[in-house]
Amino acid sequence: MQQLTEGARAVLRTADADAKAAASRDLATAWRAGSIGEVGAAGAPDRPARPVTPALRPPREVPRRKITAAPVGRFALLHALAHIELNAIDLAWDMVARFAEATTLPRAFFDDWVAVANDEAKHFQMLQSRLGDLGGGYGDLAAHDGLWQAAEETAHDLLARLAIVPMVLEARGLDVTPAMITKLTNAGDHDSAAVLEIIAHEEIGHVAIGKRWFLWLCETRGVADPKAAWQSLVRLHFRGLVKPPFNESARTEAGLPPDYYEPLSERCLNG
Repeated sequence: MQQLTEGARAVLRTADADAKAAASRDLATAWRAGSIGEVGAAGAPDRPARPVTPALRPPREVPRRKITAAPVGRFALLHALAHIELNAIDLAWDMVARFAEATTLPRAFFDDWVAVANDEAKHFQMLQSRLGDLGGGYGDLAAHDGLWQAAEETAHDLLARLAIVPMVLEARGLDVTPAMITKLTNAGDHDSAAVLEIIAHEEIGHVAIGKRWFLWLCETRGVADPKAAWQSLVRLHFRGLVKPPFNESARTEAGLPPDYYEPLSERCLNG
């Protein structure tokens, strides 16, 4: 019988974007159904496989997306979001495969990250469908390679990975997505706005999962002050500033109150 980490590694090694999303959802279904009996310890590749397109460039070389009523502007935005969700599939399965032997992790840890991986694959598929409606698909535009830097920076430590990926990167999505929804609605693209509404709601749960397991691991390791530990890990491993404006209501719902992130914020550091 297949082990979960073997399946996770297979998803990570799948290059085609649509096939990766489908494999992610199939693996999640098998895990939930009990068809996979063991977690295993297959490990993770250094980098996930990627399709031939899009071309990956440094973040500063990728044009900034601007939402307009014209299909080209909306397509660029949705393409950028699809790229984020494709990376998120790999980040979730890397969490499963890479850290299966990092500590004594309960089954609930894997249940949570399998659920995240399934959500991210669903998000990619919804965005891919909208790109198709607009006459193209994922891979038509260039994208940046900055997202996997966070995985490489935290590959050595589960606590650091939890601190950066769900509690910084996914939390940033909570901040920026409502404005995108408003702009898409104003542009008359109600179908894309509806997709982002689903993503925004489910990402709150992903941040909450990250915070829950961060606290659990802090307790397991005897970390007396999880908030201070999180701030220290962000200063050490996150490239850039924690930028406002913040969606305080969504962050608080996810278990990330202002006293966690405000001391690290751009506005605080700039006085």
